[in-house]
Amino acid sequence: MATTTEFLATVPLFKGLDSVELGRFAELLREKSYPKGSVILFEDDPGDSLFVVRLGRVKVVLVAEDGREVILGILGVGEHFGELALIDDQPRSAHVIAMEESTLLVLRREDFRRRVEASPSVAWSLLTELSRRLRRADGKIGSLVLLDVPGRIARMLLDAAEEGGSDLIDKPLTHQTIAHLIGASRETVSRAMREFQDSGWVSVESRRIRIADKAALSKRAQQRD
Repeated sequence: MATTTEFLATVPLFKGLDSVELGRFAELLREKSYPKGSVILFEDDPGDSLFVVRLGRVKVVLVAEDGREVILGILGVGEHFGELALIDDQPRSAHVIAMEESTLLVLRREDFRRRVEASPSVAWSLLTELSRRLRRADGKIGSLVLLDVPGRIARMLLDAAEEGGSDLIDKPLTHQTIAHLIGASRETVSRAMREFQDSGWVSVESRRIRIADKAALSKRAQQRD
């Protein structure tokens, strides 16, 4: 396994920093492990740390009063959550749950602020990453508002492939998970996915989704509801 410093160089929030600065952050990080299904953070918990996924996968979710779950995101190795806690003193805005046995690196807000005061480049890296996330969030909101369910699925699959840098989507996306991500029923998602497979737009390999016709999916993702 790569050293913590080497690993940080692959994390979007830190990869713009030089090796010296990365080493300083590596000394501040603490490693924590969580079993599958455990709650890492509860909504409304005090926000005082950033978390980076070192091993495993986690999901960021909102839970309605009736128990319905809406997945805001699925995060894998190198991805992070809780970055807003580095800036403000507000409570957590969602639950975070381990989808499998996971190891996380934790950075406390006080430690991060000391590094920002010593090196403005750290603040710039954070601003760049927050900007990227806001743009992704704007795109997701637009898809939910303007697209029908197949269009939302097409958009989500294309985004997942782009994030992973491969037509084979590494994240485990069951039909139920997709339904939670786009705000639809599992049955509707299953019908759309069957249509995508029958049309040759996607295939399933070892329980992973592969995009077979990116142009067709892109066209479907642009059709307004």
